Amino acid sequence: MLGMTIVRILNYLTNMDMKKKLLTAAALATSPSVFACWLCNQKIREGIYNSQFLPNLLTLLSAFIVLALIVAALTVITAKRHKVRLAANPGMVALSPVPLTTASMVLGIGIGGFIDGIILHQIFQVHEMLSNKIPATDYVGKSINMFWDGIFHFFCLMVVLVGVVLLWKLLWRKDIDRSGRLLSGGLLMGWGVFNIVEGIIDHQLLKLHNVIELSPDHETANLAFLGISVAMLIVGYTLATQRKHTGSA
Repeated sequence: MLGMTIVRILNYLTNMDMKKKLLTAAALATSPSVFACWLCNQKIREGIYNSQFLPNLLTLLSAFIVLALIVAALTVITAKRHKVRLAANPGMVALSPVPLTTASMVLGIGIGGFIDGIILHQIFQVHEMLSNKIPATDYVGKSINMFWDGIFHFFCLMVVLVGVVLLWKLLWRKDIDRSGRLLSGGLLMGWGVFNIVEGIIDHQLLKLHNVIELSPDHETANLAFLGISVAMLIVGYTLATQRKHTGSA
């Protein structure tokens, strides 16, 4: 059936001029059967690719935009503090903690998202992306939430790749602090910040989902999620800000 459909589309395209081919290709690229779970059944495709598709996509993306702004702000603040510290102690030799902290925080955000998705979404079958809007209580609802979990994981993958590139760019730099405390602290900070932003935006503000949707008391798990995330952020910050021994020039 799928093969016959593809053959018909190809035959149809061969009999069209270039302008019509481009318009048809654009229409096919944005149709539910091609873009949104094209191997799924009709009900699942309709549940994914409807009037809420773009709002849902932008909502998921918004948390990552906020996280990018937070990382950028923290990087600027940390760099300024390092410069002030050097200016106040002209004879001190101190390697910059900023590059490794930034790279590890970005990696922490992406890896933290993957851990959340693998353990909570897939293994424990809770914390699904749109479960408060589309209950994951039947096959269709579960499949729609799985699709949006996949979009979430795609964004996490992009973040991890950015973190890997940032880390790779540090290989040839000699002026940076390569402490394991910075790496582990940055990873924890990134993971904690990710959970806090996701918890505030998705749980509290937009009400997209709860940590445990079928629980009669959503807020207990939601607040515990935030509490653990704040603890991770504090531990990560403590590790990352432990200063190495410095000498004089």
